[in-house]
Amino acid sequence: MEHSLGFAHFLTQTDAVGKSLLVLLLALSVASWYLIFTKGVANFLAGRRAEIFLKRFWSADSLHEMSATLNARPADNAFAQLAQLALDAAADSEKHGLQKLAAAGGAGEFLTRVLRNGIDQEAARVENGLTLMASAGSAAPYIGLFGTVWGIYHALVQIGLSGQGTLDKVAGPVGEALIMTALGLAVAIPAVLAYNAFVRRNRIWLARLDAFAHDLFALIAVGAKTNSSVGEVRPLRVVTPVEGRP
Repeated sequence: MEHSLGFAHFLTQTDAVGKSLLVLLLALSVASWYLIFTKGVANFLAGRRAEIFLKRFWSADSLHEMSATLNARPADNAFAQLAQLALDAAADSEKHGLQKLAAAGGAGEFLTRVLRNGIDQEAARVENGLTLMASAGSAAPYIGLFGTVWGIYHALVQIGLSGQGTLDKVAGPVGEALIMTALGLAVAIPAVLAYNAFVRRNRIWLARLDAFAHDLFALIAVGAKTNSSVGEVRPLRVVTPVEGRP
């Protein structure tokens, strides 16, 4: 009797509804752990690449040198991509001036939109998968609770059919109910903890990216003002203020 009351015994006792709930919880668990692993590794690598790029960026002699560096190698992190967008926008504004519709509001507004769009794209990218993780964390306990109720219902049916609530009649359904509760919690707890950790990381990451965007705007705008002070009509110049002085 003791040998038969294992996990396999409870699985054989459950019906199609219980098996469907077990498959659903298993799928949610696999998806959650896949996202936890892949996003954790991706965030770690992105952080290392960003630190390397920022050190290289602030040690460059000019934005022109950094633009050449970015053109020579592909941008492998959000900060490099944002710098590439800003420098390309500055070069495009310098080449075409205010003739294009995108720059109709002025060079500063054009650059602001480009930076903001870059940040929005990164925000959408880092949030990918968090909806599934949040859904698993919030729905798994209720799925397990439904399985619990279903198992108790089977226990009550066994008692009603036998006329007595002996252990051999209710052990299977009650065991099924407890297993479903435990599985629901086992799926939900890691998903909720990981979701909170990723949300906090994304908030800090996007705040740093926004601060870097302000720095980029200031550097490019200062270069444009310096060039305009010597009579040049080009709206933006991708050089440092020192290079722009007469």
